Amino acid sequence: MPAKPQDLLSGYVEVSSLPMMYSRINDAIANPRMSMGDIGRVISEDSGLSARLLRIVNSAFYGFPSKVDTITRAVTIVGTQQLRALALATSVMNMFKGIPNDLVTMESFWKHSVACGLAARSLATYRRESNSELFFTAGILHDIGRLILYLKVPDLAKKALMRSHAEGELLFEVERDIIGFDHGAVGRALVQGWKLPASLEEVVAFHNSPGGATRYPIETAIVHVADIIAHVMMLGTTGEQFVPPLVSKSWDLLGLQEGVLAPTIDQVEHQFEETVELMFPSAHA
Repeated sequence: MPAKPQDLLSGYVEVSSLPMMYSRINDAIANPRMSMGDIGRVISEDSGLSARLLRIVNSAFYGFPSKVDTITRAVTIVGTQQLRALALATSVMNMFKGIPNDLVTMESFWKHSVACGLAARSLATYRRESNSELFFTAGILHDIGRLILYLKVPDLAKKALMRSHAEGELLFEVERDIIGFDHGAVGRALVQGWKLPASLEEVVAFHNSPGGATRYPIETAIVHVADIIAHVMMLGTTGEQFVPPLVSKSWDLLGLQEGVLAPTIDQVEHQFEETVELMFPSAHA
């Protein structure tokens, strides 16, 4: 039985280390001496990542009127922060292998994650948040700790899944009871280890219990609502079979009208299949 979330990360290099290419992109963007062309050349060194990013930039996800044919132009049009967020999302989605299918399939896991990311991006846009791609990434990563549970303590994870389904209990609450902490705490430890933005850390930690977010309550509330939208739409699952309850204070905090929910759902439906194929080509919607 692991004593704390960090215990699940030790000795697992593939999980505890971000892909080298993402780290290089991060360093390039942070370097004031690097031009857009320099950053584009760093990204272009990874042909697979470059191809995915160009497909995303040229998709309905953005809807640019003319074709973006180079990474440097993509950096210029989309912006470094947005491209970094997309690079992180696509890198992480290709990291995890070997999850037992009796716990969850990767196709189903990433479908739910993409739906949450799209909903979070849409809600952030309605709030005129400055970097909507960061919210997309937060949606992609929100349940990342659950993959660590499935990899490192599969017997306990399966026990939690079975009890949740049999007793009608929310899975994250059963995780706390059986394992001692939930997937949010594990995801937080992973995000800390990766040295990702503090806002992502708090969103991952508290998306099921948004009242715990003290530094980034808006970001956490957006992903909390987006997660519920993804559950209601039944687009994939990371293991949870029930729709988590909406924390009304989080919805009130966003200051949005209920009228934004229908177009948000429409937008997720419109972009979902293409985005799954773009972000995770081995999953077929």
